Amino acid sequence: MEAEEHVRDTATVIIGQRVRAGSEAAFKTWQEEINVAASQYAGFLGAQIAAPTAVQPDWVVVYRFDSVANVQAWLNSATRQGWLDRGQQYLDGPATQQVITGGSRPTDQLVTVVVTHRVRPDSIDAFIEWQDRMRLAERKFEGFRGSELFRPIEGVQDEWTALYRYDNAANLFTWLTSTKRQQLLAEGEKFHEFSSHTVDNSFGSWFAFDEKGNEAPPPSDVKTSIAVWVGLYPTVVLIALALAPLKMPLWLGLLVGNLLSSFAMTFVTMPRYVNRLLGRWLRPPPDALELRSNLRGIAVVAGAMAFWVVVFYLVTRQFWTLP
Repeated sequence: MEAEEHVRDTATVIIGQRVRAGSEAAFKTWQEEINVAASQYAGFLGAQIAAPTAVQPDWVVVYRFDSVANVQAWLNSATRQGWLDRGQQYLDGPATQQVITGGSRPTDQLVTVVVTHRVRPDSIDAFIEWQDRMRLAERKFEGFRGSELFRPIEGVQDEWTALYRYDNAANLFTWLTSTKRQQLLAEGEKFHEFSSHTVDNSFGSWFAFDEKGNEAPPPSDVKTSIAVWVGLYPTVVLIALALAPLKMPLWLGLLVGNLLSSFAMTFVTMPRYVNRLLGRWLRPPPDALELRSNLRGIAVVAGAMAFWVVVFYLVTRQFWTLP
């Protein structure tokens, strides 16, 4: 019961922002600094930045806190306002913002669309009925993974927020451009005052959850870089060995190898090898001593890399010579 209450109390803030052309790199650096500042506030659980995609023209920043009260404390803080004032030079117009409380979270890599509506009090029943028909239509399309509808939050936002998820951008695009959706939008014409954007989880799932499947703050940049290195080295070498007999030219071999490495890192190496091997170092228990945890983590990293170095030396020098 306590776990269920914790899930209901969590709050997610989704912010969409257009960025001036040529300011993308500076914006990302500035936003990462804001996220560090947010991490110092009570209840912070994690943050993620997503660059624009084919289905989402905005940069999207997602914050997760343990309660609406702590979300409000961060959103209304002088710290955040100061950062926003300093970053106006990178921004192209006002941002969109939705706060979502509770609800279920996807456990796999989904593309999530967030739609907000302003609804008059006398139209709420009709709006809910229209959303029900929208949901029934969405679920008939391939790749649909669920939807949720959130009421306005007093003192935080006035809009209703609808979320719906698909397994990939292609299936999402099929729904967005479908005749059925256009028909339903026409039927709900009076609810057309809405905004939407898409959140693509993508590589964010590498470190999104702890060993129990609970959402958790990401490790530090240094730990993340080392963990990716631990996974990338054996992945790249094993794929190189597998592709070697094909004798592809360098430019083609790297193209194919990088594609296979991306899939292997996302679906196999990081979740099944690195996160299990380094889990206690990436996210040590609250009562763990930092120095001891870091020394143990470094020892595990050194041992794992030494193992792979010996294996690949024997394979490529003693048993087989790469062409």
